[in-house]
Amino acid sequence: MSQGIPKGGSFLVEKVGSRKIFTPEDFNDEQKAMAETARKFCENEMLPKKEQIDHKEPGLLVEILRKAGEVGLLMVSIPQEYGGLGMDKTTFVLVSENLAPEPSTFVSIAAHTCIGTQPLIFFGNESQKQKYLPRVASGEMIAAYCLTETGAGSDAMGLKTKAVLSPDGKYYILNGGKQFITNGGIGHLYTVFAHIDGDRKKAGAFLVERGFPGFSSGAEEKKMGIKGSSTTSLTFEDCKVPVENLLGEIGEGGRVAFSTLDLGRLQVGGACAGAAKWLLKQTIQYAKDRQQFKKPIIEFGMMKRMLADCACLIYATETIAYRSSALIDQALEAIPAGDPEARKKKIMAIGNFATECSIVKVFGSESLDSVADMCLQIYGGYGFTEEYPAEKIVRDCRVNRIFEGTNEINRQITVGSLLRAAMKNEIPLLQFIQQMLGELKEGKLPTPEGGPLGEAIAEVELAKRIWLYATNLAFQKLGEKMQEEQIVLELLADGVIDCYCMDSACSRGLQILKARGEDKARMPILMTRIICFEGLARVAEIARKIIASLSEPKDLDKHLGNLAKLNRTSAFNLVQAKHQVAEILTAEGEYKI
Repeated sequence: MSQGIPKGGSFLVEKVGSRKIFTPEDFNDEQKAMAETARKFCENEMLPKKEQIDHKEPGLLVEILRKAGEVGLLMVSIPQEYGGLGMDKTTFVLVSENLAPEPSTFVSIAAHTCIGTQPLIFFGNESQKQKYLPRVASGEMIAAYCLTETGAGSDAMGLKTKAVLSPDGKYYILNGGKQFITNGGIGHLYTVFAHIDGDRKKAGAFLVERGFPGFSSGAEEKKMGIKGSSTTSLTFEDCKVPVENLLGEIGEGGRVAFSTLDLGRLQVGGACAGAAKWLLKQTIQYAKDRQQFKKPIIEFGMMKRMLADCACLIYATETIAYRSSALIDQALEAIPAGDPEARKKKIMAIGNFATECSIVKVFGSESLDSVADMCLQIYGGYGFTEEYPAEKIVRDCRVNRIFEGTNEINRQITVGSLLRAAMKNEIPLLQFIQQMLGELKEGKLPTPEGGPLGEAIAEVELAKRIWLYATNLAFQKLGEKMQEEQIVLELLADGVIDCYCMDSACSRGLQILKARGEDKARMPILMTRIICFEGLARVAEIARKIIASLSEPKDLDKHLGNLAKLNRTSAFNLVQAKHQVAEILTAEGEYKI
């Protein structure tokens, strides 16, 4: 097996199963204990109060956040020397998964623990960390991240908020405003992004306390979902921020913003898996109890199909989330303590996996949307009422495709990061494309191996080659203009998302199969087969659209012929597999591997 820390995106050129990946089966006792703490907290302190939370009962949200601090849920990734637990990013994602069933409260906790706190952890100096982190860890101070403005959403660095050094050199004077800030109305410590002297090249991040002169927060937004969370605008009118509250260095604002968002994207993906698991469990019980035509609706084929699809989406989401978080943990742990370049290296380590983080965010958020929609459908008319859980999750989960960078922006990041890495020869995509073209010419393409997942392995490898074939054609036709052709980029992003999910699901399936044997690995084998069978078909359809759109008429048949060679259909009974997955879910009463 391959050793060492891989470059982001290397899953495209490494054979599936050639490198051990971290999966939920690898959680240690400490991680499991934190997950259980989070699960019980959600069950006892969050879910029973969800109606009061969504109706914004005065003081309740802050009270719950403080209780979360008391049991250690706000200090997971804060270093021990500043009052935290100093745990890794994987534990951080796992805690998020187990808090996610009550989205309003979870979003508030997430904004505090991730995007609100991580900039200070990574970029803060010793004085800043000593002053703020212990109070953030306990929940005494609630943190918020302030990037979005009325005119600066997806164009994150199109900021109008301006910071100017005061004549006496003691303060930065901030003027401007922020929009849609989670924890805006309840926060105490805000990481605010601004252009110093209005210069876009001099972006800075500032630690702003609620009590600073010139700071104010607006009225609470009336939202479609996550109604109980605090979302407000912020205004800075000659707001005086001490110079010692500049976070990092002048010009580092973009680096602070984007490295933080990468971690936020991981958190979103893990949380989406958690919310989906919780809702699926409620839905399975309902479908077992609900009778129509004199039998439980869970016995009907279309209900089984939806339940199986939900399980496969959850399996893929949690697998890519923890594979990605563990890659970042490995990279961060490899940086020696006391390294004078540690901060720079940590940011590079996170940025190395920007593609994977964006994939986790996009796939996780869209998978939860699909799971919530299917679960609501299984509930039927009752699902459309507030009495049953699907209605709230459908409303609450919609925002996941918007924050931490819209899914459209994240799709651009996914492909853009890969192409930049390829052009710098950081990952051998160009060499692998040449290998693939040689395989096509010689007729030596991947074929099924033996074992329960032999067909799946071949499907993963063929999907990667199809994606690279389409990417190569797009680059040949569009060149540097490829970044401007967003419809093509969107198609390519969807293809590489499928490739990462297939590769991860298959790798996990192979590891479970080896550890448990075939009889005790039935569920992951079935889900892996479904994911890879359907994934190959989707990637091939994406390639067909790109080929049809970009080929010269005289070359169309050649390209479609090559696609046909790469796109094989295995003898796999998809219908039977989905029946079997649904039957296992029915017997277990929940998603369980």
